Parts: sequence; structure tokens; C-alpha cells
Amino acid sequence: MLLKASALSRHFILRHFAVKAQVTNSETLAINTKTVTIQPSSILNSASSTIFAICSKAKLEKSLWEDALLDAQRVIELEPSSHVGYQLKHTTLHSAQRCSEAIEALQIMLAKLDSAPGMEIQKLRDKYISLSRAEGAIRKSIDAQLHAAPLRLLNTNTGLLCDREAQISAFKMTTEYEQLLLSIMHADFPMERIADAVATYFRYVMLSHTWGENEPLLHDIQDNAVYKLKATGGLVKLQSFCKLARHAGYNWAWVDTCCIDQNNNVEFQKSLNSMFSWYRCSALTVVYLSDVPPSSKSGALAKSAWNTRGWTVPEFLAPRVILFYQQDWTPYLDDVSSNHKESVEIMHELEDATGIDARVLVAFQPGMKDARQKLQWVSTRVTTVPEDIAYSLFGIFGIHLPILYGENAQNALGRLLQEIVARSGDITALDWVGQPSEFNSCLPANIFSYAAPPYALPYLSEDEIQTAVSSLRHTVAVDQALKLHTLLENVTAPRFANCRLRLPCIAFPVTEVRWKPGPAQKMTFTYEVKADGLDDLLITTEEKLVQFSRFRPTRQTFLLVFPWDRRLLELPDFADDAESSGDWPQFESPLDDSDESVGDSLGEEELADSESYSRALRLIIRLGQPFGAFLLARQRCGEYKRIASDHDIVARVKDVTSVHSMMDIRTLEIL
Repeated sequence: MLLKASALSRHFILRHFAVKAQVTNSETLAINTKTVTIQPSSILNSASSTIFAICSKAKLEKSLWEDALLDAQRVIELEPSSHVGYQLKHTTLHSAQRCSEAIEALQIMLAKLDSAPGMEIQKLRDKYISLSRAEGAIRKSIDAQLHAAPLRLLNTNTGLLCDREAQISAFKMTTEYEQLLLSIMHADFPMERIADAVATYFRYVMLSHTWGENEPLLHDIQDNAVYKLKATGGLVKLQSFCKLARHAGYNWAWVDTCCIDQNNNVEFQKSLNSMFSWYRCSALTVVYLSDVPPSSKSGALAKSAWNTRGWTVPEFLAPRVILFYQQDWTPYLDDVSSNHKESVEIMHELEDATGIDARVLVAFQPGMKDARQKLQWVSTRVTTVPEDIAYSLFGIFGIHLPILYGENAQNALGRLLQEIVARSGDITALDWVGQPSEFNSCLPANIFSYAAPPYALPYLSEDEIQTAVSSLRHTVAVDQALKLHTLLENVTAPRFANCRLRLPCIAFPVTEVRWKPGPAQKMTFTYEVKADGLDDLLITTEEKLVQFSRFRPTRQTFLLVFPWDRRLLELPDFADDAESSGDWPQFESPLDDSDESVGDSLGEEELADSESYSRALRLIIRLGQPFGAFLLARQRCGEYKRIASDHDIVARVKDVTSVHSMMDIRTLEIL
């Protein structure tokens, strides 16, 4: 039946209905002496629902959640096929922080919108995304976040050890997850904020410590809340660490004793190779100094056993944020700042104790740069398992290699050094004094061989180089100088594979080896060594060498070699690997500051020839400086073996003008 009050505006009806409590079936209202008969209809329900919608919004603005929810429910009852009531219900529940119910209401609302026609409805629907899409977006962000995180973490709230799926399940049970889900379902939510929210929840704290007695292993705590286990031995440390992390606002914590399944070889390999990046990506690394008493003064950190261990080097280099704690879990030196890497006093103490520059301690970058120096950092460190001294360095150099316990320390160190030379071309790792390795004679048997700093070659100032260059212009022919420069510029980088080193070098044939009697020294021999083009040398070694001379030759060939270093070419922006770009020291070139009048007086070709000649002469000057030489003995199959010495073999060219004596450029295979 049609309404008989067409002259009455809709606005007036709504205002009138706002006064009434409810309109019932067949109810008759008298308005301006005209009778309006209303039967149950969609028009009546729509008008009534509009009233309750207005009321719900008004109560929502006053934070009257329950009243607003009741009005929203009445809208749903009056128009169950409409999205409006569910939209109001969702908004109210969301505002009341009842997230799971708000998500359910939003899902129903979206279903209503999907089945409703009209452009306006579609525009509204486009403002939201489905629950499955929102969940997918979060899961994608979680996977990206956990990719660089440890495989297992301790939940600091429950004390349970969780694998990745358990970590994700724990997140889904939180209010943070539901709030994030709700926010994402609104299509205007900035997607980049998903990563921020996920990263905040999954932040983790790493522990750096020295192992003590009765450390809890994975099987000791699996399926048990660490807080409920009897606090004995290493469990006291574990519980204290988890509580500290929880108190600092972190949900997750990691300890090497119990968060790795050491019986699972695949997991163990991945964990050790990932250790550096895990510390790198941690929100905080806690260093526990179990032997530093409360209220200790500056200097206690340097004396701690923690500062003698091999694995602790990457553990304090990798993190961006680090805090040191004493025996009673109070901050070292009572420094309550948020990051001890910003403490000048603590970093200077660590610098003195480790020999690592404080600036490097604060902002260390992994890679091949300064390989020899990095090896020196750990040269006096100790590890319980011999191979670990090499494995602990993998992350520092950005290297991933198989972990092969039982291979012995020499082999582990050999594989590491082989990879460094092979990937970077940096031969400074070959600069050592001590016993040779069975892996390759150009490598040391023990990392302690890097403890002594490398021999410091004499430094030439730019003025000294210019003076020497001017002198050489009158004695060294242009063609000879340019030939030498071209030969060395085209030399390939050293290659190292399968325990064999292919080393580019300048070779000087040894013409005489003569034993030199001296004070009795256990197991060492001193020899006078002569080589074509070099000053005579004294070399002390544990190996007994064949004595010979030009008049009494030997069938075995001996060489003193100058290992070729491309840095001597003074090439701009030289780098052997992408990570080390710009790492080589740059030599100042006088050509950049040369008199512009030279270019005016010389043609382009003549100027280019002049510059090339100058570069070649500068190279000859540097080759004429003292250098660290290797003594090599040829083996039966044509390869060479390095004869190790107990001190640096420092050789020098007799006459820098005798360029021809430096033309014997070879690439030798060394076992």
C-alpha cells in the first residue's frame, strides 16, 4: 500500500520518527489532520535504520561503545542485506579495540558490498581489501623479516623456544597483529608501515658470552618454559638474559648454547655461516661479562676472559647496538645509555684491548678490505674447537664456506685464506712469519703468524719520487720503461684453487746459497743468499737447503720473487672486488698538478707519451724500494714451494736503473 502523505517531506518524517521509540505494524499516525497509514515495508525499515545509524554515530563520537553497538545491531536487524549496519558495527568495535570482532564485522560488510550493485557501492568497496589479501601482505613482510633472523628464538614472554612457524603463530595471537590486519584492510593504509610493524614485533636480542659449566642445550629447554626450570648452572644466566630482554621491551632472544640444534648438520652449518648476519641484524646485542664484578672500574672489560675468545670478535663487530653487563647484570661502568658503542670511554677501552680502531668498532663493514689487519685482530684469540678460529672469521670477510669440523685448524684456515686471495686478489694475507701450512706453503700453519705487524716498507714522499723520476729520465730508456709498465699492467690477478696458488711475480734467479756458521740455534739454519739483480741477503729457516754457487751449481732451481701488487700501478679507484671498491690506498699523482703550459708546448700525442713515460718511471721507483720477498724452491713436477723464514725476507734491487733485471715476470704455481 502506498503512503498517502506525499506532501510530507522525508526530512519531517525522520525528525518525527526520531521522537518516537518504534513504529509497529498497522500503526496510524495523525499529522496535520491527515492520516498516514504505514504497513511493514522496506521504506519503513530504511527510515528506521537511518535513525539508528545516526544515533550510533553520535554515540560513537562520545565513546559510548556499548550504546553505539546496540544501535548498529538494530540497523543490521532492520536491513540485514545492507552493509551499513556492519560498517557501523566494525567502526565501533575497532574504536573499542575489540579487534577480532571488528575483523569479523568488516568481513561481512565486504561480502554485502560485493553482492550489491551500483557505482557508489563499488567506490566504497574499493576502499577496502579482503582479509586474505591483508594476511598475505603481512605474511610476505614476516617472511622477509625472518629471512635474516635466527632459525629459533626464545619467547621472552613465555620462556618457550620457538621455531619460525611458532614465532608467526605467537604474533597472530597478539593484539598488534589484529590491529595491523584491520589497518591493512583499509586500502588507504600505507603498505610500507607493514614492514615497520612486523620489524618492531620480531626484534630480537643476541647474547655474547663465554661458555661456562652446565650450559643448557636445546634438548634441555625444548618444550619447557625456561622461567619454570630450576635455576642452576647456565640456566641462571639464560633466565636473567631473557628477563633483561623482556624488560627492555623485546619479544625475542637468542643464545648460542640452546637455540641451535647441534645434532642437525644442515641447521648447524647454516647457523654458523649466518652468525655474523644474525648479530648484524639484531636490535640489541648484550655482552655478559661473567668475570667482571659489580661496580668494576674501567679496565675490567679488557681483562675479561670474554676478550680472549675467537667468536667474540664478530659478536662485537657486527652489531650496531651493544650493551655490556657485569656479573650481577648491571651495566658496565654504570653506563645506562641505550648503546655502549656511543660511549667514548668503553670504546677506547675496547680499542686498547683489541687493537681495533674505535671508529672501526663502532661502524665495522664486512668484506675483503684490509685482510692482513683483520687476521691480526684474531691472531692471539683462542677457541675451544681449533677449526673455529677460522670459522669465526667467515662473517667478518663476508665469506660462506662449508663448516667441516674434524678437518683440522690448518685446513680450515687454509680454505679461508684461499678464498680471500681468490676473491679479492689481495696478497697481504701471504705476508706472515712462522711455520708453513700443509694446505699450501704460501700460507701459515697457525693464525698466530699474523700477530706481528707486517714489515713497514720505507715511505717515499711525493717530492722524493719526483726527484728520483727526474734522475731516471736521463738513464732509463723510454721503450724499456714503457715495456715494463705494459708487462705489469697486463699481469693477471693471483688465482687460488684446490690448494694451488698461481702467483704473478717478478722473479730473480738465486745464484748462490751458502750456509753461514753462527751461534747454535735449535733447528734453524742461516744462509747467505745471492740473486741476480738483488743485494745479498741473510735468510734463517728451519729447512736445510742445498748449498750451491755459480761454480758449483745445483739441479734444483731457487728463486727470490717480488709478489706483484697492482697497487703499485697507482690506478684510480682500483678494487679487486665490489665490496672493496675504493679500498686501496690512492697515491697522489703529480700529473694532476702539472704546469698547464706543458700542454700548450706539446702536442696531444707527445703529452700522452710524456705522461705514460712518467707513470712508468714512477713504477720503476717503487719497484726499486725494499720489498717483502719469497724464497721459492722448484719441485720435481715444476711447481714451487715457499721456504718459510723466521723473519721477514726484505730484498732490494741493486740498481734501479737496470730495468732489464726486472723484466722476468712470471706466474708461478706454488704448492
